Amino acid sequence: MAGYRKLGRASAQRKAMLRALATQLLYHGKITTTETRAKEVRRVAEKLITLAVREKDNYTTETVTAKVPQKDKDGKRVKKEVNGKKVTVYNDVERNIKKDSPSRLVARRRILSVLYPVTKTPDDKRRMRSESKPVDMAGMMFDKWGSRFAGRNGGYTRMVKLGPRRGDAAPMVVLELV
Repeated sequence: MAGYRKLGRASAQRKAMLRALATQLLYHGKITTTETRAKEVRRVAEKLITLAVREKDNYTTETVTAKVPQKDKDGKRVKKEVNGKKVTVYNDVERNIKKDSPSRLVARRRILSVLYPVTKTPDDKRRMRSESKPVDMAGMMFDKWGSRFAGRNGGYTRMVKLGPRRGDAAPMVVLELV
């Protein structure tokens, strides 16, 4: 007897589907899918959340100095002439950064090995290419879900049954984070 459901797919297709569903569940907070798929995605998502809960506060904060280009009122870089060349003017800015401990770095890499990259698009869809930004899913896992589920020992997801799907009567559920 297998330790997991095959879901009628080859192993590469099955892993890709579970990764995609887990990514969407952790990004949006809930997904609608079939009951058997939801049971498999639940296993993947709960392991990732447990990893994030365990390592959520395992970092140090450091202050670093960064050079940031000075900008004018239109958002363009300020340039000055030095030795006949136009050179950008930079300001020194101090920033606080989080430095992961080695175990949190391992957890971050394990999370990113499972989840697909997500891009946040603007709501108005006008300047989709210029205003789309990548989402730090590992950071979201540590900050949002790690702190939210810090007091729980497992059971991070809930399945709500919707009834049969029209067409093939597959049992449908909403899988959501508690």
